[in-house]
Amino acid sequence: MTTTSDSFPRRHARTQRFTLGAPRAFSVAPDGSRVVFLRSTSGTDRANSLWVLDPADGGERMAADPRALLGGAAEDLSPQERARRERSREGGAGIVGYATDATVELASFALSGRLFTAELRAGTARELRVPGPVIDPRPAPDGRHVAYVAEGALRIVGAEGEGERALAEPESANVTYGLAEFIAAEEMQRQRGFWWSPESDRLLVARVDDTPVQRWWISDPAHPERDPQHVPYPAAGTDNADVRLFVIGLDGARTEVVWDWARYPYLAHVHWSDAGAPLLLVQARDQRSQLYLAVDPETGATRLVHADEDPIWLDLFPGVPCWSPSGRLVRIADEGGARVLAVGERPLTGPQLHVRAVLAVGDDDALVSASAGAEAEAPETGEVHVYRVSELGMERLSQEPGVHTAVRAGGVTVLVSASLDHPGAQVRLLRDGKQTASVTSYAEDPGLSPRVTLIEGGARRIPCAVLLPRDYAGDTSLPVLLDPYGGPHGQRVVAARNPYLTSQWFADQGFAVVVADGRGTPGRSPAWEKAVRDDLAAVVVQDQVDALQALAADFPLDLSRVAIRGWSFGGYLAALAVLRRPDVFHAAVVGAPVTDLRLYDTHYQERYLGHPGEQPDVYRRNSVIDDEGLVDAAEPHRPMMVIHGLVDDNVVVAHSLRLSSALLAAGRPHEVLPLSGVTHMTPQEAVAENLLRLQLDFLKRSLK
Repeated sequence: MTTTSDSFPRRHARTQRFTLGAPRAFSVAPDGSRVVFLRSTSGTDRANSLWVLDPADGGERMAADPRALLGGAAEDLSPQERARRERSREGGAGIVGYATDATVELASFALSGRLFTAELRAGTARELRVPGPVIDPRPAPDGRHVAYVAEGALRIVGAEGEGERALAEPESANVTYGLAEFIAAEEMQRQRGFWWSPESDRLLVARVDDTPVQRWWISDPAHPERDPQHVPYPAAGTDNADVRLFVIGLDGARTEVVWDWARYPYLAHVHWSDAGAPLLLVQARDQRSQLYLAVDPETGATRLVHADEDPIWLDLFPGVPCWSPSGRLVRIADEGGARVLAVGERPLTGPQLHVRAVLAVGDDDALVSASAGAEAEAPETGEVHVYRVSELGMERLSQEPGVHTAVRAGGVTVLVSASLDHPGAQVRLLRDGKQTASVTSYAEDPGLSPRVTLIEGGARRIPCAVLLPRDYAGDTSLPVLLDPYGGPHGQRVVAARNPYLTSQWFADQGFAVVVADGRGTPGRSPAWEKAVRDDLAAVVVQDQVDALQALAADFPLDLSRVAIRGWSFGGYLAALAVLRRPDVFHAAVVGAPVTDLRLYDTHYQERYLGHPGEQPDVYRRNSVIDDEGLVDAAEPHRPMMVIHGLVDDNVVVAHSLRLSSALLAAGRPHEVLPLSGVTHMTPQEAVAENLLRLQLDFLKRSLK
C-alpha cells in the first residue's frame, strides 16, 4: 500500500491525532505563583517534559527534561507500568504523569521505573536511588517524603533520598499495596491506590487481592517464542478482586478501615483533605446504591455521611465526592430529572445545567463542567462549558462555543478551550476574569478544517454532526458513512475541530459522514443515558437509524449506500447494525468489538444489563452472538471487516474470533484483520496509518 510522509493518515498517526506538543495536566500553586504542566517539545515528539509557567508574565521554563535525566537512553517500562498506561489510554512517553506537594514546590515522577523529583522553584531535577520499578510516586503534602509502589509494595523515601523503606509488603504474588485494581482503573476512573494525610504523617492505602479473579491467557500468536500473559480478568458475573483499605503510619503501623464490604465491594473514590475526615465513596455491586463514608483514621471506623439509591444505576463523576473548605459534602446527583451539583444537602443547580464534573471547590463557590440542561434557553449541541456556582447563582466563565475545562487555585484559573474555529485547544490564564497569560502549544496544525454541521435529528432530537467533502459542489447525493461511538461515556458530537479530523478525511474521499450520539451517550440528561438499561443493543441501533433517516431530508445522503464504522463500543454497534438492520446498513468496519457481553468486565457490563446469572436472557438478547450463533441476524448478508489487536487485554480478541466463527458457520461474508502486538489502543504509526487506508479500501469495495 503506497503511503506518503505528509499524507493525513501518516501525520495523524505520527502526531497521535495531533495531540503531541499540546500542554496538559495542569497544576496551580495555592498562592497562584506558578502553573505546572506537561508538554513535549514538538508536534511529533512523544516525550513529555515538565514545565513551569509564571502567571504574572507568562514566562515558561522546563523543570525536567526526560532525555537529559535518562542520559539519552531509551525508556524501559515494566509490565505494570504498561498496564497502567493502557488503562488510562496514555500513548505518550517521557513524563506522562506527576504529583506535587501541597505548595506545588516539589514534584515527583517516574521514568523507566526510576524515581525522580523536581524542585519547581529552582527548576532542578534529580534521581532518588530506590528499589524499582517505581510506579506512581507521590510527595507528602509537606514535601518531606515521597511514597511510591514497587513490586506490589508501598514504599517511602525522604525527599533527599534518605530512609528508604517498605511500609506495606504483599503477602503473596496476588496481593498489591497502593495500586488501583483493573476495574477501578478501567471503569471507575480511579487510577490511584494510596492517599497522603494532610498532616503527612500517614496514608490511606488500598490492598488488592486478585486471588478470587479468574485468570485469562493473553498471547501474541505472531511470537510463539514469548510466554503468554496470565492476567486476572473479572468478566461479568464472575468474582472481583478483594479490595480493602488501611491507614498506615510512617512507622508501618496499620489500621484497617471498616465498612460493609460484602454489601459495598467497590471502592470508587477516596478524598482526604484538611477540610474533614477521610471520605470514601463505596458502591454496591449492582451500582444501584452507594454510601459516602467518613473515616476515623485512629480506629478505622466509618460513619455514614450520605447515601444514594437509584432504581436503574448510579454514575461516578470526576472531582467528587469531596469536602468544601467549610466541611460540607460536595457531590453530583440525579435529582428531579436533572444532574445537579449539591453542597451539603442543598442542590445549587437545577434543570438548566447538566453537571458533568467538579473542577475546583472554594470557600464560597465551586467550578464545574456542564452542558446545557433540559430547561436551557437554547440547545448548545456538542458544547461543554465551565461555570462558577455559588449560593447566589451561577456564572459561565467560558463564553465562546466549544468544549471547555479548567483548573483553579490561588486566584488563577487555567481555562482550556477547544472549538470549531481553531485546531487543538487554546490555554489561557485568567485572574479576576481577565486573561493574564497563555500557554504555548507545539501541536501541529492538521491543515484540515472540517466541513461540519451540528444539528439535532429526528423526533428525539438526537445530537448529530454531518460532514461533507470540502470540495463538494452539492450536485449529487453521496454514499453515507456513519462514524459513531454511540455508547456510554463516549460523546462524539462535540463543538471542537480535532475530534472530526478522521471523519473529515473519510468525507473528502467522497462520503457524507454522519456522527450521531443516541441514547446512552453522555451530556444530555440522566434519562437519556439510562434509557439503554437491559435493552442496550436495540436502543443504540434504532437511534442510529432514526438519525440517518431524519438527516436525509436536509442533506444529500444516498440511503442505498450506507456503511458504518466503529471501535470498541462503536465496533459492537457497527456489527449490530449490519446484522440486525441490513435493510439500512450495507457494510461495516467492526473494530475491537464486544460481541459476547459475558466476556466483558463486571463493573461496566452489570451496570447496563445486570448480573448474567440473574438475567441470562438479557445478555443473550444484547450480545452480537450467543452460544448457538448469531442472534436476530437478518437477510441479506452484508460485508464486514473485523479488526482486533491480538494482545488487547480490555476487549480480548476472543470477541472477534467468536464473531468470525459464527459468521463463517452462517455463511456470511466477512474479512478479519488481526493486529499483531496491538492492544486496545493503536499507537504504532504504521498500524494507525494503514488502518485508515485499509478501511477506506474496504468501504469503497463494499459500497461500489
